[in-house]
Amino acid sequence: MLNINEVIETNRMIHEMNLDVRTITMGISLLDCISTDLNEVCSKIHNKIVSKAKNLVKTGKEIETEFGIPIVNKRISITPIALIGGACCKGPEDFVRIARELDAIAIEVGVNFIGGYSALVSKGMTPADEYLIRSIPEALSVTERVCSSINVGSTKTGINMDAVKLIGEMIVETAEKTKDRDGLGNAKFVVFTNAPDDNPFMAGAFHGVTEADCIINVGVSGPGVVKRAIEQVRGENFEVLCETIKKTAFKVTRVGQLVAKAASEKLGVPFGIIDLSLAPTPAVGDSVGEILEEIGLEYAGAPGTTAALALLNDQVKKGGVMASSYVGGLSGAFIPVSEDQRMIDAVEAGALTLEKLEAMTCVCSVGLDMIAIPGDTPASTISGIIADEMALGMVNQKTTAVRIIPVIGKGVGETVEFGGLLGHAPIMPVNSFDCSAFINRGGRIPAPIHSFKN
Repeated sequence: MLNINEVIETNRMIHEMNLDVRTITMGISLLDCISTDLNEVCSKIHNKIVSKAKNLVKTGKEIETEFGIPIVNKRISITPIALIGGACCKGPEDFVRIARELDAIAIEVGVNFIGGYSALVSKGMTPADEYLIRSIPEALSVTERVCSSINVGSTKTGINMDAVKLIGEMIVETAEKTKDRDGLGNAKFVVFTNAPDDNPFMAGAFHGVTEADCIINVGVSGPGVVKRAIEQVRGENFEVLCETIKKTAFKVTRVGQLVAKAASEKLGVPFGIIDLSLAPTPAVGDSVGEILEEIGLEYAGAPGTTAALALLNDQVKKGGVMASSYVGGLSGAFIPVSEDQRMIDAVEAGALTLEKLEAMTCVCSVGLDMIAIPGDTPASTISGIIADEMALGMVNQKTTAVRIIPVIGKGVGETVEFGGLLGHAPIMPVNSFDCSAFINRGGRIPAPIHSFKN
């Protein structure tokens, strides 16, 4: 049973090793908000979200005080808006209207972000899906707390290359529309293959259509705790290393389980899942890069990095699933560049390249995350990078994603400052050879043969 003793046991992790509950995310279904009238849809969305989430932030703060556990973010995820706006939105501008409403709601209830300005287009696009995708640059430039995601592929359906091409163009347009903020709009946008329905982490959170009307998902993060634990077994063999990571992940997940149970009871909302993801921050001692170095690498990116990351990811998941029956979301290790100081250091030292990061994403939780690239990168090149990453997820039956940020007016060797949890990032070089003829083919890349498992 979960009890306060387990919190006391992890007190040192919280105060000395940067352990936190990264987010409590309330998932809310908006399927009952569908209408042919845009004003009615916006009104229904407002009433539904406010009625469900009005006490979310207050409850999070109460739990922080009661247990002494930092809860960094309180967030909301919603049904993909392309589905909700399909009957009432006659163009991109109508979806922007909904985005503005969502931003106002997020401010009203006090959450950090609201995710679900999304579309699921792994096999094809409806007119509403395309309108939403085309609205993304404007929507992300005029809102502060709205996060957007598009799922363009899956192991079962293949990759929608028409969507990949369009998204590359939209990323460039978003960079231009938010160039006064160094392309910050793209920090709130991610493109997926095999996107999970219950991910509490932004920018990729949305409330899947198979989910209940309202649920609570909790994301726990503890890179500093894992790093400190494996410091104690420096030089020991891999068996000892793996056992240490598993035991640590177990304890961290139990903290998340306690918070999730308390939030569920206080809000009267069913508990969904715990996402145990080692999500770093720019703070020293809260880095996945530091874990890889403690395992035995000079820098992330050195030979052996992919193997070390595979080991870490697997042991974190093994420890997590023993601690909770409802581990879900992404769960594993995130490797965002801008949000992890040692990953930034590795890039600046020349140890870590875009190609090496791509290899690492075969075994991590997500993919190419928070990577700043030159502002003059062609849309077709961005689409090519997305297609490569989507192919890794499709073939390996895992979630992969791309959150890439062209920074207008900046080039390789310069640095962009995003601030807060988003950190700062060196502008990374991209392969300059052309792939436009490939991207312009259009259509869909078929699903791999191992997808046929009915």
